[in-house]
Amino acid sequence: MVVESHISIVVPVYGCEESLVELCQRLKKTVQQITNKFEIILINDASPDCSWEVICELARKDKRVKGINLSKNYGQHCAISAGIDNVNARWLVVMDCDLQDQPEEILKLYEKAQEGYEQVVAVREVRKDHYFIKLSSRLFYILFNYLSDTELDNRVANFGIYSRKVVSGIKKFKEKDRSFGLLASLTGFKKTKISVEHAERKIGRSSYSFRKRLNMALNHILSHSNKPLLLAVKMGFVCSLAALFYTVWLILRYFFLDEPVEGWTSVMVSLFFLSGMVISVVGVVGLYVGKIYNEVKERPLYIIDEVTFKNTCNEEILCQKK
Repeated sequence: MVVESHISIVVPVYGCEESLVELCQRLKKTVQQITNKFEIILINDASPDCSWEVICELARKDKRVKGINLSKNYGQHCAISAGIDNVNARWLVVMDCDLQDQPEEILKLYEKAQEGYEQVVAVREVRKDHYFIKLSSRLFYILFNYLSDTELDNRVANFGIYSRKVVSGIKKFKEKDRSFGLLASLTGFKKTKISVEHAERKIGRSSYSFRKRLNMALNHILSHSNKPLLLAVKMGFVCSLAALFYTVWLILRYFFLDEPVEGWTSVMVSLFFLSGMVISVVGVVGLYVGKIYNEVKERPLYIIDEVTFKNTCNEEILCQKK
């Protein structure tokens, strides 16, 4: 029989082995003020350091700490999915492992959720991140909100508390390109925000390079919006209309103003411009076709290598150093 927890804390882990012990200590100290029925689920997303060994040791000392080791690096949001697929609790807390999301703020989130909200997300009023990270995040959300007709806040990440209803709704989304926060919003359940204190990163560095951030932005936009296709159609219409007006102008010049029409320059400029337009539109369509191709293959979101607890088949998989 599976014992139900009141709160489950899901934490994707990558490159933060030095923070895990302190993270678990602070989580236990904080959540025990709410309930003793809780669990901490640490998902090792093929971290290149010794995070899995640390997770195994933490799990041995306290059965409330559970470890999931993925077979390879699937990305933060797929790691979160691996965690919530193993959650059996009234409330779910999702947070990062680098201690910038402070465990003590969970008390604020939980208290606000008791007012009748199904999801309460943390707002980082003052982000303690590098200027470039904050700038790129702001630009991404401006572009994403425009292309997807949404109003997401760049101060909000994954840190928040979510009810069982929200978790059940998120599990129904099967797309490969995932954004946990966006999927939670799409469930439509009652939501609110609350300000929290964001801490500076003292250990390690972010694994998101500029290239990864750019790819993630592109994937999220193409996965949740068809507006780029609509913009391509509108741009094609504008170009056709401009070409029509220009044609009329050339005819008027030739017959009424008796001015010869210089053909070479105008033809070459138009040719290069329209060719670039066609290639861009075909490229956008190709990206969407590629997304469809990835979805129809129906490959799993993640593959688990080993865990530190009894799985659904009631078979215990023990941690082993490799």
